[in-house]
Amino acid sequence: MRRPGAATHCGWCGRRLEEGETRGRRRRYCGQSCRQRAYERRTALQRSGLPEDAVVLSDTEIADLQDRLFQLRCAAEDIVTAAADGASTAELRELAQEIARSAKDLEQLR
Repeated sequence: MRRPGAATHCGWCGRRLEEGETRGRRRRYCGQSCRQRAYERRTALQRSGLPEDAVVLSDTEIADLQDRLFQLRCAAEDIVTAAADGASTAELRELAQEIARSAKDLEQLR
């Protein structure tokens, strides 16, 4: 049984799903296109022999992920430097918000 108010996310893109009916089967995807992409992935994995929980990324996706991780690391290093230099609370808050934005972007892998 689903907890009231519990956040659910699309099984493909990770977007937050709208709360709908409380009866019946719980939604797994935000739309037909995400459902189709998930189906294509499952069938490709079955044909390839890879384990079902395998994550396959293209070179472009890996490079993008590495760039986003680098941005997150740089933002964290900026906070460390600012704190060592005696930055104000407002400046540290702004830098922390930048880290939060970078981390939120990383949550979206697809």
